[in-house]
Amino acid sequence: MPKSPKPRRTPLYSVAERERRDSSPWTKVQGVLAIVQFAVFLVSLSLVLRYLATGDGYLAATFSIVTKTLVLYAIMITGSIWERDVFGQYLFAPAFFWEDVVSMLVLALHTAYLFAVFTHFLDARGQMLLALAAYATYAVNAAQFLWKLRLARLDAGIPYTQPMTGGVR
Repeated sequence: MPKSPKPRRTPLYSVAERERRDSSPWTKVQGVLAIVQFAVFLVSLSLVLRYLATGDGYLAATFSIVTKTLVLYAIMITGSIWERDVFGQYLFAPAFFWEDVVSMLVLALHTAYLFAVFTHFLDARGQMLLALAAYATYAVNAAQFLWKLRLARLDAGIPYTQPMTGGVR
């Protein structure tokens, strides 16, 4: 008996949404900020792990986490503007609903970290462990967006290794 073809999933973007995505200046901003945020994340993660392993470098780790949080706020604000440009709403557009849900958790954990640092609600080790929880959630969220980038490329018929004009948040 022949196999029935797989049902085709709905493309990530309609033709009009793809055009709006490609023409939005926020698309490039998102691409640049995503790279900056990932670089800051890697440096910060190494500083946090160093502090947890040795007890050295608390200020450097704290500075790096605060920097990562500020970059996160910037990418979330500009990402909301991008989402409005492309989908007509600031957050929770159907194409990015679950990414936005996890992004809210990432924001909450990073903000809780800032609260813990500035109020001394947690000791230094507790702050670093909270930062690690925020970073683990960020890693999940980054993976979600990379998956959407892959889907957008597949929808456009572009091999994953080929550069794409206009990114995806």
